[in-house]
Amino acid sequence: MSSGRLVGRARELGVLQGFVDAVAADGGSLLVVGEAGMGKTSLLDAAAAHAAELGIRVLRASGVEFEAEVSFAGLHQLVAPLAAELAVLPPDSRRAIGVAVGLAEGPAPDQLALTNALLALLSGAADQAPLLVVVDDLQWLDRASATLFGILARRLGGTGIGLLGVVRTGEGSVFEDAGLAEIAIGPLDDDAATAVLAEAFPELPPRAARQVLTEAQGNPLALIELPAHVGPAAAESPLGRTSVGRRLQLAFARRIDGLPAGTRAQLLLAALDGTGELFPSISVGELEPAERARLIRIHPVTRGVQFRHPLTRSAVVELSTEEERREAHRRLAGRHPAGSERRAWHLAEAASAPDEQIAQLLEEAALRTKGRGDPVGAIGLLLRAAELSPGPDDHYRRAMFATYLGADVTGDLTDPQALVAEHGGGGQGGLGHTVAAAVAAAAYMVNSGGDVDTVHRVLLGALRNTGRPTAAWDALLSEIVYVLQANSSFGSRAELVDDYWAALDRLGLDPPEGLALLGNTFLEPARRAGPSLPLLDEAIAGIGEQADHAHAVRLGIAALYVDRIAGCRSALWRVIGHGRSGGAVASAIKVFVLLGFDGVLSGDWDGVLELAEEGLALTTRHHYRLLGGFLQYDRAMVAAARGDRETVRQLADGLVAWAAPNRIGFVLQLAAHAKAVDALSNGEFETAYRHAVEICSPGTVPAHKPAALWVLLDLVEAAVRAGRTAEARAHIDDIRRSGVADLSPRLALIAGGATGMTAPAASFREAFDTALATPGASRWPFAQARIRLAYAERLRRAKSTTEARHQLTNALDAFERLGAAPWAARARAELRASGTPIAHPPSGPAAPLTPQEREIAALAASGLTNKQIGERLNLSPRTVSSHLYHLFPKLGISSRAALRDALGEA
Repeated sequence: MSSGRLVGRARELGVLQGFVDAVAADGGSLLVVGEAGMGKTSLLDAAAAHAAELGIRVLRASGVEFEAEVSFAGLHQLVAPLAAELAVLPPDSRRAIGVAVGLAEGPAPDQLALTNALLALLSGAADQAPLLVVVDDLQWLDRASATLFGILARRLGGTGIGLLGVVRTGEGSVFEDAGLAEIAIGPLDDDAATAVLAEAFPELPPRAARQVLTEAQGNPLALIELPAHVGPAAAESPLGRTSVGRRLQLAFARRIDGLPAGTRAQLLLAALDGTGELFPSISVGELEPAERARLIRIHPVTRGVQFRHPLTRSAVVELSTEEERREAHRRLAGRHPAGSERRAWHLAEAASAPDEQIAQLLEEAALRTKGRGDPVGAIGLLLRAAELSPGPDDHYRRAMFATYLGADVTGDLTDPQALVAEHGGGGQGGLGHTVAAAVAAAAYMVNSGGDVDTVHRVLLGALRNTGRPTAAWDALLSEIVYVLQANSSFGSRAELVDDYWAALDRLGLDPPEGLALLGNTFLEPARRAGPSLPLLDEAIAGIGEQADHAHAVRLGIAALYVDRIAGCRSALWRVIGHGRSGGAVASAIKVFVLLGFDGVLSGDWDGVLELAEEGLALTTRHHYRLLGGFLQYDRAMVAAARGDRETVRQLADGLVAWAAPNRIGFVLQLAAHAKAVDALSNGEFETAYRHAVEICSPGTVPAHKPAALWVLLDLVEAAVRAGRTAEARAHIDDIRRSGVADLSPRLALIAGGATGMTAPAASFREAFDTALATPGASRWPFAQARIRLAYAERLRRAKSTTEARHQLTNALDAFERLGAAPWAARARAELRASGTPIAHPPSGPAAPLTPQEREIAALAASGLTNKQIGERLNLSPRTVSSHLYHLFPKLGISSRAALRDALGEA
């Protein structure tokens, strides 16, 4: 504070100095949080000075309110002083940072690669001495830099690098409630406030001093700045009735108003630029009046400009006229190279009328920004490009593309029809007659669970209107083909898929590699995936290099049906992290779906329920009904295997209720699959068979129904156990003909196990042994255990009881680990039949029900649903389900229907 002292901040200074002392030995991060004017920046300055005294190198950056839309602007500030260290980084790290800040061309790095590169850069800078990174006004950092710095802050332990940041509370920063260590800076107490005021203004009359103390409310900056505006006249003025923050800004405005015109012009340039650098054409003398007025500081060596407080910067901009701001932005644009995002942004701010050249620059910058992993920034640039588009067609093309990106990536699901109505139509053709409008409308309808056939017609009509694409349409064309592909898959009807391939042929162009992979491995995997697997495996091996969240998700989708999600897992979890921070929300929801689908197959069922819970909260909040339906299927499949029939019924019927009218065949197949597994779990084999053939008719593995690859084992097992041996064998024959067993180890395991179920007595052992010897078979524990159970049943009937017991013991262990109570009960029954003494799972005194389990069991036995039980006991339905599957083995039962008798016996 005044005279270089920080009065009343001994505790805060002690915490900050202690943090700085620890940086040299360890490293770490600390946030300084508080309201405007509390002296956070002064405390930061004191910490930086203490670091310098200890020989710690200090790097500074700051969020700038007027540059919050410029992607990686904060990172650029941090990197600029480290040119020497950047030059000696390994090429991959140097390229990652260079591409992010616009200093190099090349494919965009993914977030992990960029974080690693930044950590390597800072570690290089810390080689000679410990390093302290000081970042002021984190709440105004651009989102891309804020996300990057947030990840970095958690990785600094043991590095000799410290990150000290300042966050103004109440601004909605991603750093608020981020879980980082922080110190809160509150108002000064009465004694400290009085001391600060007396030291700064010893001649202030007592009455005026009391007025300042009352109005400042312990705000240190107000104590220093308000005394010049107190007195009877001030008390009666509007200034005397405004908030402390607003009064401070008005106080700064009076000071700025008294500066020479040339000084105000240079202050405006500095306020809007945010880099803190002086223009070559500006003399320091022009800014000296502002420094004397205590509005800015000019660094004695670098001659950089630093505003003494963010409110000063805001006041400078607020006092300027619109034309003055446009002229400043024009000058600032000239400082940046052609093609750079900063140049495009400044030109846009300087524009007073639509300008196609600037709009085109913004659109190009948006695509680069999206590729660098900042979809939110890309949408902002596209919307600004739409505003500056002179022609209605370009306006709607850009606005609709932004709307589409919102639906596909960031979770902003907006009905394009509403936008068209708001703006009075969509140019010459209106909605549905331009590619951008069609893809935005289609994405909205698909994600909200709309009619598949309507989406299909809209997209095909738009593609017919495009003719052969030109370079300007490449990005949009890729997106419309992608949505058409997804919609065809969700419809899961042969005619939709045939229309897709015909439309692709009419375009006369080979699709991009990513779209080609999706067509082969996602749309028709049974027919087309085989030849594409080497290319897919190569793409998955390089997924870590991707910063574009949509691209990473699409690669995960391509990997889904051929069981290669495991190779994408790290990249997909990074997408979830970005979505959790408020960025790629829609992409994150898709990842919850992908990981959930994979978890159902790979047996991570508790993880599936956790994913579904978090994902469903997002789908509800953002109205993604289709993706929510996929997550409900995950819950239903776990419930089906664990014997929770009521949950399966509720979830499956709920899916059918909205999917059937909209002809969303894939969702109907998912509901049928859950019902099939539920029936299998409960010994209702004919019912299970009827549900399975809704997806996959015997004797065919339909190419247009990719979900068929998930139901192969269920259909064959249901057919065999229902006495439909001929149908089971016909299906196995088609599995062999289709070659699906070659697509993944899981499918090889299932094909072999299914063959063993119907093989003659002389060869069933070979078929089962081949299946169970499949490399990686243990990654699919539920399928593996079911095949072991089927194998054991045939072995026992062939009088090979010792071999049967081995398979049954392994199967029982897997079923119990999964919580698959009905299947565990069946394995125990087989063990007893094979002559192995085995008791019912512990119950009664050996493993009593907990009081909560007893209460839940009693309510379930009375006929209440999980939801009703949860409402009565203040639990989530998922928690109720979890308790039920844990208590079933204790009671020696496998289904809800047996609860009443089991409780009576207990």
